[in-house]
Amino acid sequence: MAGMSNERILNTLRAPHISEKSARLAENNQYVFVVAPEATKADVRAAVEQMFDVKVEQVNLVNAKGKVKSFRFRAGNRQGKRKAYVRLADGQTIDVSAKA
Repeated sequence: MAGMSNERILNTLRAPHISEKSARLAENNQYVFVVAPEATKADVRAAVEQMFDVKVEQVNLVNAKGKVKSFRFRAGNRQGKRKAYVRLADGQTIDVSAKA
């Protein structure tokens, strides 16, 4: 699965997901990314490995539903997102803050 095209990688990984939870996970070699809704585990693995030059141990994907927020007396839905929890091999890190 070597050689994903560059734009495919950029489409797969939307952004690092920054939160208290992701900060805690980063201490245990797990990083959280917001990924494209159609991205598969293989896509995410390949994208992260190529972009950051690291070895990915495991990928878990979560679909987060958008929250319902009221907006001018109407209920509106925020867009949902797909998050990837990526665990790296020991001793490898990604500096998420620099890329954000």
